Amino acid sequence: MSKALEQSNEEETCLVSEANPAMDLAQQEEEQALRIQLYMLLAQMLRAEPNEQLLGLLQQIEAQADDASPMVKAWAEIRLASEMTDRESLEDEYYQLFIGLGRGELVPFASWYLTGFLMEKPLAKLRQDLQAMGYEREASVHEPEDHAAALFEVMAMMLQDGIAYEQQKEFFQQHIASWMGRFMDELMVAKAARFYRSVGQLGKQFMDVEESYFSMMT
Repeated sequence: MSKALEQSNEEETCLVSEANPAMDLAQQEEEQALRIQLYMLLAQMLRAEPNEQLLGLLQQIEAQADDASPMVKAWAEIRLASEMTDRESLEDEYYQLFIGLGRGELVPFASWYLTGFLMEKPLAKLRQDLQAMGYEREASVHEPEDHAAALFEVMAMMLQDGIAYEQQKEFFQQHIASWMGRFMDELMVAKAARFYRSVGQLGKQFMDVEESYFSMMT
């Protein structure tokens, strides 16, 4: 966690290094590891409320809120938010935001944001793309594959599996960039959100960084 933070104020360098074959291979591998960690962190927090272990890790983040980097500010906000909450409050917040009676305040699925309905064409296209890559939903997971957490998990797996950058970019633009920014914006201002406002801020900043990264890749 802190390792990822140490690189946050070097965003522009991180964005271009993999597009530049002259960059050091070890640095490229480190940057890929940081991207994987952040995708998995966001997935974990959107899949369920943070447990005590994760809260403890978030509270150890070293970041200054007055830093000029938007990513560092986002890390600082999530650290502060983690210090001001507890498990009981998080359980209630997560329930209100994403589950609720009938449904939560937000519906974190691509189909919902792109069509206004669940289980629509975006999900069908996603399933085709996942099948083509050899990925399938685990039997223990009941949500459709276009859940925000699932999409972040797929991005992390693509990075871990060394999927070509062009394929990463296509997947990101098709299934994530097309709606995730809006979802994060709404999460930041959701009525029930307290801790999760900081999750929305971190997610929004990371999506901006990833969009810039992919646009600079050749």
